[in-house]
Amino acid sequence: MQKTEAIQCSKCVLDTNDDPNLTFNSNGVCNHCQAYEKAYVFNPLSEIQKQNLLKDSLEIIKSGKGKYQAILGLSGGVDSSYLAYLAKEWDIRVLLVHFDNGWNSELAVDNINRIVDYTGFDLFTYVVDWEEFKDLQLSYIKSSVLDWEVPTDHLIKATLFNLAKTKGIKSILSGTNHQTEFILPHSMRYNKADTDNISDIHQKFGTKSLKTTKLLSPLKEYLETKKHNIQFHPLLDFVYYNKDHAKKTIIEKMGWRDYGGKHYESIFTRFYQGYVLPTKFGVDKRKAHLASLINSGQISKEDAIKELEKPSYPSKEMLENDFEFVAKKFNLTNEELGSYINEKPIPHSHYKQYNTKNLKRFKKLEVYLNPNLYINYLKKKLKK
Repeated sequence: MQKTEAIQCSKCVLDTNDDPNLTFNSNGVCNHCQAYEKAYVFNPLSEIQKQNLLKDSLEIIKSGKGKYQAILGLSGGVDSSYLAYLAKEWDIRVLLVHFDNGWNSELAVDNINRIVDYTGFDLFTYVVDWEEFKDLQLSYIKSSVLDWEVPTDHLIKATLFNLAKTKGIKSILSGTNHQTEFILPHSMRYNKADTDNISDIHQKFGTKSLKTTKLLSPLKEYLETKKHNIQFHPLLDFVYYNKDHAKKTIIEKMGWRDYGGKHYESIFTRFYQGYVLPTKFGVDKRKAHLASLINSGQISKEDAIKELEKPSYPSKEMLENDFEFVAKKFNLTNEELGSYINEKPIPHSHYKQYNTKNLKRFKKLEVYLNPNLYINYLKKKLKK
């Protein structure tokens, strides 16, 4: 994708090529940094408030009956691994759930085993029907839309939700956190909950029926959540969460090993974020991650710029191996995969989209759909 001369934010590393809708205030600070400041700088949670929010959440979680008080989705990445470590420290009875979509690196498998050994938690591994899931992923590749990670991200949440419902577990621990993930422009992602979009893309480009792959629409999630009283708890937002500190902790305590990139525990994610996004969509997702770290005071802009000077892929040899591996796993030739990557991007609006207007009559919907708003929900409880 051809780049034009860009205007960069005076505070973070995002520019108008990264997000065409980027706007700036009189000091040159972009709208994403302003949104962060409005949510977490101008209205910061005091340490006492965080402690109270954590206490309130833990009371809700520990009120759970049965063998498990909570479910935690474990990818083997930093966020979920550190949350598993904290869950052990908090003495929560946790069922670890790993969504195996066929793309785990050997290092990810090793890290997951180390986490299980350290925590002593039970592990449930959900293994997808590979032929169905491959067909769904390949549909996204053929459709030429942004965010080839939608099938995985959507089904991870659906798996956690359905397992919680089946086992009668009321709490799902979420590694979502504003310190490292608040900023992510729409130009770099798509709505993971849009089941109409997922279904339409698969209907147009897929060749197999999704018999075992069950989608979770926003309406169904809302109604079932209310019925079964399931809550998502973004606990990392209630503690000191520094990425380097978290890595150091899980390395020292669990023997965890780094992947060299955010979410690079998955070979497909590594290939998509490290190669497809910049090549096909002109997006360097590292810039969004670094923008969040800049705003949370975990890295300077100068150091972020130095980080971006490094290649997005760990090595040229790894990229070549991954390219061939991905093509072979999809039963494509290297040339076929390359042709899909080189096709012009198509907006998601070209396909059916979920009509969110149908959901407006349901009160407090956003409280559970958006984990960050859960914080505001608990804040109000503290004032009562």
